[in-house]
Amino acid sequence: MTIPTVTLNNGVDIPQLGFGVFQIPDDQTTVAVTAALEAGYRSIDTAAVYGNEAGVGRALTASGLPREELFVTTKLWNADQGYDNALRAFDASLAKLGLDYVDLYLIHWPTPARDLYLESWRALERLAAEGRIRAAGVSNFQPAHLDRLLDSSALTPAVNQIELHPGLQQDDLRAFHRQHGIATEAWSPLAQGAVLDDQAITKIATRTGKTPAQVVLRWHLQLGNIVIPKSVTPSRIRQNLEVFDFELTEEDMTSIATIDRGLRTGPHPDQLN
Repeated sequence: MTIPTVTLNNGVDIPQLGFGVFQIPDDQTTVAVTAALEAGYRSIDTAAVYGNEAGVGRALTASGLPREELFVTTKLWNADQGYDNALRAFDASLAKLGLDYVDLYLIHWPTPARDLYLESWRALERLAAEGRIRAAGVSNFQPAHLDRLLDSSALTPAVNQIELHPGLQQDDLRAFHRQHGIATEAWSPLAQGAVLDDQAITKIATRTGKTPAQVVLRWHLQLGNIVIPKSVTPSRIRQNLEVFDFELTEEDMTSIATIDRGLRTGPHPDQLN
């Protein structure tokens, strides 16, 4: 099985389906990431605030996989924003991961009340220029935040990782991304299970012989989203990869489009500081 890739605006390829480790304790992360790598995942998404970068690093080292076959993402936490702070935080993340570089580094939240994301972005520009990150991006940025970055920097974010699932489809933000060549990556792609009982999804699952989670992941892929489901259950980790042997019809996609209800499982980006 080959996982398709998305080519970012700087020419770097990212697997379209990766593995997230949000809320997995560090001592369990090594086991979970090992199971994911054995199942065939090659993209792992972590963050400084998750407290499990070391666990990810242990699994990557133990896997014996060539570094160039792996795609590793981590994120700058809010308290570490600012130019010098961001550079120090990146060094700390890199040391915990046990890597010489990361493939994608994201500003985790815009935290507009701090108003430091432009300074943080300057640090990411430097890291990209030095080759210590292959791609620079952001997470949870709204169009107004992205506009400020675009106006102040020659470097366009490669990715914006946002909460995105059938209950929160973010049509306007995805359209902004397309306009500016920014890839859309979905966190909480299954809405922590909150959309899996929706009739539009269960009906498709019954017809296709797939699980509701597989239907939702397939929906993301057909929209062109990069998606990072998370699980600690080996069978589900494998199951989340089994989404390349079926397709949703146009009618299916239209049906799922009707269940957008502004459902957030996390905070609104304008309100988290």
